[in-house]
Amino acid sequence: MTDFILYGAYGYTGQLITQMAKDYGLQPLLSGRNAAKLRPLAETHGFEHVAVDLADRAAIEELLARAPIVLHAAGPFIHTAKPMLEACLATGTHYLDITGEIGAFSKSQRRDQRAKEANIMLMPGVGFDVVPTDCMAAYLKERLPDATHLKLAFAWSGGGVSQGTAKSMLNGMGHPGAIREDGQIKPVKPGYKSASFPFTADKKLSAITIPWGDVFTAYFTTGIPNIETYFAAHPKQQANIRRSAWMGPVLRLGFVKNYLRKKIEQRPAGPSDEQRQQGRAFVYGEVRNAAGEKRAARINTLEGYTLTAITALIIAKRVKAGNWKPGFWTPAGLYGKDLIMEVPDTQREDVSL
Repeated sequence: MTDFILYGAYGYTGQLITQMAKDYGLQPLLSGRNAAKLRPLAETHGFEHVAVDLADRAAIEELLARAPIVLHAAGPFIHTAKPMLEACLATGTHYLDITGEIGAFSKSQRRDQRAKEANIMLMPGVGFDVVPTDCMAAYLKERLPDATHLKLAFAWSGGGVSQGTAKSMLNGMGHPGAIREDGQIKPVKPGYKSASFPFTADKKLSAITIPWGDVFTAYFTTGIPNIETYFAAHPKQQANIRRSAWMGPVLRLGFVKNYLRKKIEQRPAGPSDEQRQQGRAFVYGEVRNAAGEKRAARINTLEGYTLTAITALIIAKRVKAGNWKPGFWTPAGLYGKDLIMEVPDTQREDVSL
């Protein structure tokens, strides 16, 4: 019996989810556009597979009719989320994805009422984007209920990013950054602000603002109206991010993006197994209220791609068991601040300010 459809199964993260699915007692039906890439993956793991192009609405709906849940892992989601969301609404299929793109979160949230009418759940961002940071936001909101400002920052060690992540980042190149101010998302210059955060007890790292998904999602999880998100980066990376502000018109040119996309495709698909096993991810969060009171905490957890596969499967298993609500939800908004603590080898601690 099929428990969920995994679309984008042969992508880097899709393959990790496929490899771990049986550990969570789940039987996915593997799907994506390319039958030649699906077949060996399905045969290796003993799962069914069906090749379907997202552009073929009738075929996608026929695919979704075979399971109550789809876990969408084929980005960039700013392009791929809409056709999958529309097919889910038409077929009554719960929608999960692993996006971190603000525009993709918005596409799901705008369909909240339609999802309630269809009695399905829409939960984008069930991976590293944004489970650890979303849980951090919920944890800090509980510690300071009248918080008005939230800062979230993350860092990782080992392995770099997958081709899929790099392509999503490429999509945003040449465009403004984003923060949330007084409840509204506001465009800002790329890397308009930097700060140092204590990601571990003995080490601070310099980080720069990026338009991480929590600019969108943390507001729905916590109601905090002012949100900034940061990524720990080397000074040269930070300089390149800031430089993109005046290179924007060039970076948005089609032939420039095509050239950079080909460069990405020449790189490894993602971190090696050894890099993932040795890597770690770190999240720091800080809130303050109108009176100037502050609370802070940090999380030390598994490498981001490994974590994404685990949290996606944890959530898929919950939905399968009937633990869901209709409409648009964030991970911590529905499952609470301790969802991240279900990930093995994860620690959370308060930070004194």
